[in-house]
Amino acid sequence: MAIAAPGVLRANPVADTGLDAFMADQLKTGGVPGCAIGLAVRGRTVFARGYGFANLARRRPVTADSMFHIASVTKTVTATAIMRLAELGRLAIDDAVERHLDFPVRNPAHPDVPITIRHLLMHTSSISDDTYYKVDFRTPGRDSPLALGTLMKTYLVKGGGYYAAVGSYSSLPPGQGWAYSNIGYGLLGLIGSNAAGIDLRRFVDSHIFAPLSVRDTSWTVAGVPRRQAVTPYDMTDAGLVPTLPIGSPDWAGSMLRASIAGFMPYVAASANGGASDRARMLAPTGEAAMLEMAKPTGLPDWFDGQGLGWQAAKLGGVVRPNHWGGDPGVFTAVYLDPTTRSGVAIFTNTTVTDKAKAMVRAVAERVFGMVPGS
Repeated sequence: MAIAAPGVLRANPVADTGLDAFMADQLKTGGVPGCAIGLAVRGRTVFARGYGFANLARRRPVTADSMFHIASVTKTVTATAIMRLAELGRLAIDDAVERHLDFPVRNPAHPDVPITIRHLLMHTSSISDDTYYKVDFRTPGRDSPLALGTLMKTYLVKGGGYYAAVGSYSSLPPGQGWAYSNIGYGLLGLIGSNAAGIDLRRFVDSHIFAPLSVRDTSWTVAGVPRRQAVTPYDMTDAGLVPTLPIGSPDWAGSMLRASIAGFMPYVAASANGGASDRARMLAPTGEAAMLEMAKPTGLPDWFDGQGLGWQAAKLGGVVRPNHWGGDPGVFTAVYLDPTTRSGVAIFTNTTVTDKAKAMVRAVAERVFGMVPGS
């Protein structure tokens, strides 16, 4: 495995062909202070490297070990953990969610239609984020004091402090329409924890990350070592402004922090039928099921499909499984190409903008172009 700092690429079997100059130009045109990129092919990390700055004021560079908040890319990890629990017989993805909870979760407009784990994975549960965005449960600069279980019960159960028949659920029956749901993924964290018998974060660490040799991860703001922390930046009319890292109670959907070098074994396994060169995290059938795409009613036209955790969209004219993540001061993306068994991850420390989106797409397309046979 070759892991490189800016400007250095050791023992890389893929030709560099001016990548450093390309990245310098992309950071400038994208308005991005810092970026980390990685490529995996056939279960192995080919390279992981950093560009630009983790902190502009201190001129501290991004390295392969800099830890970024990966935001909603976390959802793919949670979905993988749920699939692993299904392989272990701890749950089934078509189980009604109430089978794994000690409180009811029913859409009041459709009380006779059960919400299933599959619905949560595919954002078709009818659980709405309307109240989630109105309240804004994020805590700048620190981890949320609100426990996940408390959030779920008070948001989803009638009589709870955050419950609203319209704001907590949509008017559609479960399974009948797509609507992105952070609360739904938070609920997966609770269901997974109950099924595993331990906090799902610890299950991921021990059953997925440790076998793959994934390192430099944290599920909390406080758990990121200061020397590896990346400063998030918001793009304003005055330019880039540093902002505080974000904590959220719905950790299963948004809270993972990781370095590009540490995270790439997971990307490698995801692109390689569930196995890296060190270990298998899912059976090939389980990984294939995650990447099998459907087009539920209401899926936005910028998506080409919704899988179990992963989504699909065109990149350079080719439909690829992927997931993006965004929060104040962070924008991340992972793309997979099952045909060449390759995966690309891109972490940045700036809020999502149109220029940043264009940069991420351009970088992903360029890095995929380095894969032999692509």
